[in-house]
Amino acid sequence: MILPGATLGVLGGGQLGRMFTVAARTMGYRVIVLDPDPDSPAGRIADEHLHAGYGDPWALRQLAEACEAVTVEFENIPAATLHELQRRCLLRPSALALEITQDRIREKAFVRRSGIPTTPYRAVRRAVELEQAVAELRPPYILKRSSLGYDGKGQVPVADLEQARAAYRDLGGVACVLEERVSLRQEISVILVRGAQGECVSYPLAENVHRAGILELTQVPARVEDSMARSAVDAGLRLAAALDYCGVMAIEFFITEGGELLVNEIAPRPHNSGHYTLDACVTSQFEQQVRMLCGLPAGSTRLLSAVAMVNLLGELWADGAPRWRELFARPQVKLHLYGKREPRPGRKMGHLCSLDADPGRARATATEVMARLKAGRDHG
Repeated sequence: MILPGATLGVLGGGQLGRMFTVAARTMGYRVIVLDPDPDSPAGRIADEHLHAGYGDPWALRQLAEACEAVTVEFENIPAATLHELQRRCLLRPSALALEITQDRIREKAFVRRSGIPTTPYRAVRRAVELEQAVAELRPPYILKRSSLGYDGKGQVPVADLEQARAAYRDLGGVACVLEERVSLRQEISVILVRGAQGECVSYPLAENVHRAGILELTQVPARVEDSMARSAVDAGLRLAAALDYCGVMAIEFFITEGGELLVNEIAPRPHNSGHYTLDACVTSQFEQQVRMLCGLPAGSTRLLSAVAMVNLLGELWADGAPRWRELFARPQVKLHLYGKREPRPGRKMGHLCSLDADPGRARATATEVMARLKAGRDHG
């Protein structure tokens, strides 16, 4: 076990790294953040911020020598960096797990090999492969970059071969996956916590609503049948075991109109849909990330209250500061801001959690507060 007083490292300084840093420092650890942004949210509150690129040899050497263990805030770290760090120090999750999950082609093939269904898809590594991919799938489609796409970026809905070719050019002619757009009944996610010896616990299922590819609202408990919930957790456990995973992992699922459960994506880190755990569970997903990195037993994942979590995006600041008084007037609503200085449309600036014994009331309150926050500027 790596005990409090030790130094931990994190690759990435955004909001996930910031919440990891808060959890680690609360538990008594020192934290070093490596991020190229001199004003990164995590870097500003860490014990030390290495302001350098993820492939910088000096920075990687400093991180490996100073830290007893290193984790990641996001999966799109260069593979060479991950393997170099793994040679020098303890890296959790492993370089292999991150390599598989940072690329949609590799990830989807891995999920299928594990015997778990995904949406029908075809890999498109070159433009000439588009015609066959379109012919083998049913329209409409969605074309996604195989790597570096998130929050709806790097994804284009297409209806036919002509649109697919145009979208492929717009995405830069890089490796992509073409997927069938399935009719959805619900989107859910499972947050798993797995230790180095294979011990694993899961959080209650989250039900998610997306808008323009960005998570808008998460409701917990999810409104799904017990059998569907068990199937989702079982699929997540199989994937985590197949990856020999250590850390916090999220699996996003589609539930089709026909009742089929399909894996959409794997996130090898804490996940936006797990932010509710900060307020509504005994142990947050970020404390669990610290625990798994340090070889500690997992904390309880028990749900303390039904909850609705809503993302606060940059457009909320379009007319000035949101009307925070409306939020603070409701004692069951909790605010989390990420310390980002510049609000931009689609940028995640924070989130709120509405807690209530009744799940419907929790969601209704969250929706009402959001409407009031948007109503105008708070003049202080």
